[in-house]
Amino acid sequence: MSQPLYWLGKYFFYAIGNTPAISLTRDLSPRTPANILLLGCGDPRNVLFSIYNEDERSGALTCTFVTYEVAARNVLLLTMIIDNTSLLTMWKIFFDMKIDRDSHSKLIDHCKKLRQYSDSEKAWADSPYGAIIKFSTLHTFEQARHHWKFYLEMETLPADRRKSIRDAFSKQLKDATQMFDSKTTVLSPARAAGPLMYKAASIYGEHTRHYATTGVSSPREGCNVHYGTSPLTPFHSSALFGNATRPPRMTDVIQAAQKQFGEWCDSYRSRATHPSKIVLRFLVGEATAVCGAFRSLNATQNVHTRIPVSQWKASMLTFDAAQYSAPNNAPTTFNVVDTSNLIDHVGLLNILVAVLPLRTANGIIYTESLLYKGESEDAAKEFAARLFADLGTMTLLLGVAPVDYLSGFFSRSNTHEIFLNKFISSGAQFHQVTTWKSPTSSDVSVDIQPLVIFDNIQLGTFLWDMYHKIFEDEDAMNFLKKYGPSMTAIANSTKIHYNRESFVLFLKLTRSNLALSAEDWGAVMERFLQLQEGDNTMPMDTVNRQDFHSYLYRHNVYIVPTYREPLRRIGRFSEWPSVPHLVRVVLTVPRSVLEDVFKDSNVGTPILQCDLRGSWSMNAFSAVHAAFGRVSSTGTKSSPRIAFEEDKDGWKGRSPLVVSFTMPTQLLVNIEPQDNLMVNLSIRSTGPTAIMFTQKLGINLNVYSAKLLDGTQVEVLPEPVSHAAFPTPAFSTALLPRRIGSCGPITVSLDEECEIASCFSSRINVENPAVVQSFGSQGVIPDVKQVSPCAVRVTVSSISQDIVFPYPVRGSDHRLRLARKSLYIELLVPPSGPFRSEGMRTRPFPIVQAWNIHYLNLLRLPVLNCSRPKELFEWLNPHIGSMMSTRERKLRKNKESDALMFVKDTLHAIMVRATGIQGGKARRLFSLMDAATSNTDTLLFINDFRFDQSAHTVVCDAFVLPLTHELMNKHNGPFAKLVSKGDMEHVQLMEGEVASWKHLIPAFVERCRVSWIHTENCEYKTQGRIPLTEEIERNPLCSCGEGKDVEGMLKNSLWRPFAPFATRIGLSPLFAVTYLEPIMRDVNARRCWICRGKGKPKLQECSKCRKVRYCGASCQKKDWPAHKSKCAKSL
Repeated sequence: MSQPLYWLGKYFFYAIGNTPAISLTRDLSPRTPANILLLGCGDPRNVLFSIYNEDERSGALTCTFVTYEVAARNVLLLTMIIDNTSLLTMWKIFFDMKIDRDSHSKLIDHCKKLRQYSDSEKAWADSPYGAIIKFSTLHTFEQARHHWKFYLEMETLPADRRKSIRDAFSKQLKDATQMFDSKTTVLSPARAAGPLMYKAASIYGEHTRHYATTGVSSPREGCNVHYGTSPLTPFHSSALFGNATRPPRMTDVIQAAQKQFGEWCDSYRSRATHPSKIVLRFLVGEATAVCGAFRSLNATQNVHTRIPVSQWKASMLTFDAAQYSAPNNAPTTFNVVDTSNLIDHVGLLNILVAVLPLRTANGIIYTESLLYKGESEDAAKEFAARLFADLGTMTLLLGVAPVDYLSGFFSRSNTHEIFLNKFISSGAQFHQVTTWKSPTSSDVSVDIQPLVIFDNIQLGTFLWDMYHKIFEDEDAMNFLKKYGPSMTAIANSTKIHYNRESFVLFLKLTRSNLALSAEDWGAVMERFLQLQEGDNTMPMDTVNRQDFHSYLYRHNVYIVPTYREPLRRIGRFSEWPSVPHLVRVVLTVPRSVLEDVFKDSNVGTPILQCDLRGSWSMNAFSAVHAAFGRVSSTGTKSSPRIAFEEDKDGWKGRSPLVVSFTMPTQLLVNIEPQDNLMVNLSIRSTGPTAIMFTQKLGINLNVYSAKLLDGTQVEVLPEPVSHAAFPTPAFSTALLPRRIGSCGPITVSLDEECEIASCFSSRINVENPAVVQSFGSQGVIPDVKQVSPCAVRVTVSSISQDIVFPYPVRGSDHRLRLARKSLYIELLVPPSGPFRSEGMRTRPFPIVQAWNIHYLNLLRLPVLNCSRPKELFEWLNPHIGSMMSTRERKLRKNKESDALMFVKDTLHAIMVRATGIQGGKARRLFSLMDAATSNTDTLLFINDFRFDQSAHTVVCDAFVLPLTHELMNKHNGPFAKLVSKGDMEHVQLMEGEVASWKHLIPAFVERCRVSWIHTENCEYKTQGRIPLTEEIERNPLCSCGEGKDVEGMLKNSLWRPFAPFATRIGLSPLFAVTYLEPIMRDVNARRCWICRGKGKPKLQECSKCRKVRYCGASCQKKDWPAHKSKCAKSL
């Protein structure tokens, strides 16, 4: 397996989600069919909320689960919704504490129905649910049926088993009472209130204590519900707290949650019978295993895979042939992949490597992180380190990038998370939601994916540096040098996501994405292995090197020279017809050994690995698979085979543990005699595991050892090699018009440290006869102009050709290499990162499909009550003000120019004046006025403010009216009346800001269109550009949305004449990207002006100017002669 093997430890049942619901279709344009893969789905909150926000969209959602009981619960709830079960009954059964007799009776009746309908696959298909709720594997179907049966049998269990369950509940209640006492601060569920978290914290804390200490039902025997579970977390509450006229009580919060739940259920029930139905498929399996199974299915068209469902299970993932074979062909690639917060448990790199091959062209990937490791002082910036390399360079290798990273802003707020993490010292959570898309998909003028190549030596160096960062902490000296005596780092040292197979799969994806030839890839790997061989800073890497080389071979990534040599047939291989380079070693570990080591529940979840030790050699293997059961030999000495009978009760059963791993055969025939070799199951050594296990297991932490030649405990089998490659992206450079000549791939040059992409280059071969004449003979110098974020136009004598780059660039900083005899033009441009000129700044808010501003169904958003501006000021003013980063606030203070900062300033002005929260009368009619010319060409009619609860922000439900000369001439009278009586507020646009708004307005319009579509005659299509213009007094919008959904304008007599010409728009704040730049100063980072200390014990401000700080009186005294004059001037 491509992740470390963790011991089972204590099981927690995650019955209810731990983050508020979000829309899974927030980046899909209306009516685009949704083929969505949900990895680690959990409860159905996101599914139900997404359907609630949709009207007509059809789609198929494949929901994957780690555990069967969560899947069974979800199907139970969804079928009860379809049956129109009462809301209160469903709430009690799915969310509540111990349920009453009436609800229990209804649960039993429904489970009987489900058992009847699930007697067979055909019976389920013919049932009222079969057309819209399906199971991707027979195994998932059978396990769901088993759990429904289990619910039915609970009341008939023997008395001793019922007592065991009650005792487990009692123990959980006792533990929860101690954990959630009155002094405990419980803030995680309060994030459902977003910017009003501070108002909601006490109520959510009170409810969590009440819920956790009263008892929670569980579908498993015993009580292992996670202690942080709260039934209120999935439901949004910012509207409740934002509109409250009195402090909300716990009953108010519960009623608001139940009301949302009812609305979600009604929407799902309606869609269940709708012609454009939503089909839900359920699939139980570990996330990366499921992705691997889908890749296998796509490559082989065989529903039978050789991929285990998960660790600790022996069942293989086998898809339902009726659904995943022609002609039905259920989705196996997806335009949306949501990964929940799996990156906290699986690792961001593992997740991206697993899901990218399943993404359709320009598909969307969502990742979430919730856990803050605490090794970085800034939780917001911890995300940027999760890929172990420069994010921009990784984008070129992976083919996707975080949208907010490229844009320099995002439309979702996590400001409340910043405040929570900054000011709560024990904060171990920081919720970060990231949207990943192809960079070129932002460029509406470009519909190709250019081929990218690197210098082989530079790429090999980059990959080695990345490998080094991933695995350097394996060595104690490196760890201490990096983290010192940090207890947080020591505690986190057991949370490891990557092993050597993980990195090999990343290399495999990299080679596939770059489409490198065997020769070029060989040169890359030779550089990598050269650096690895010469490195002496990671001694533990030598112990894992054979593991790494074996997976290079197994996944057909690279063959090290020793794998090309034939192997001797000796020992266990003496009767084999041939000796393969890889074998699988199967070790049986007696249960009594495990019980002795792991009987204490406090041992946690240490990482297990296998070792091969001889009298002087030792090699570790970390890609281990484990399951409880019994092995029996079914082959011969010349053709060994085994059968495995799995113990379904696992750790609670009676069978031994069977572990297996792949290793190079050469270690068994070329290093030491086989009778010297021992196969071991051991615990990976980290600070915590060394402390806990060394006394019992010894310094090597061996759990169990058996001789290689012990046929009763060790089996050795030939291991097949995977020749299946990841799918290669559809590079389409050839589709570009060749008006000048053929264009080669994009060459990426890294900086001198081989870390950051510093330059892109592309060569056009001059082949057009007219260009050959003007360029080659007449010496015409090509003209270069950037035409979009990723495209640069080269023009020679009025003949133009576009070069498309894989990433936004800075075209004005280009260089040219001109070969007039060899007849080629080579263009070199630097990439444009965040806060750089050009690049995304040329089209900062791309559409037709909304790219970096999420879609909204405004009718589903609660209206914000603006009638009490003083109360509103308390939370809305800081929320809107948090749009700007500290960098942008400094630019504004110094009156420096920045297009995005200007736009944020204008949005801020509109919102505070429309609500009246900063004093004065609330205005609802705004004109955008160019400060340089005093011309006004755009009116904004603010109808309502609404809560965008899932994005933790607010949105102006408004209408935009571009003022053209034609419109003004036709409606001069109504316009004069509007100006004189409409209480219009003029908002000045600074230098260059008019063009920014010409881009932003189409994006804000696009995001909220629901009832209308872009027609074939849409001006965006016919003119081939968005916006239609950047010029003042010209209309940037297409006409498709004019007069649509403008009923709000008809209520106002002054607005009504312009309704046929206005377009609905959703304006909202644009927030700084917190992992790129801070939005507030870190008070803990301040230092003494004299000694740069952090205080004795606290820093003290100069009492007069309050601009400088000192450790104490002595430092202030030293500085006073110099500071005296500055202090006086500042007063």
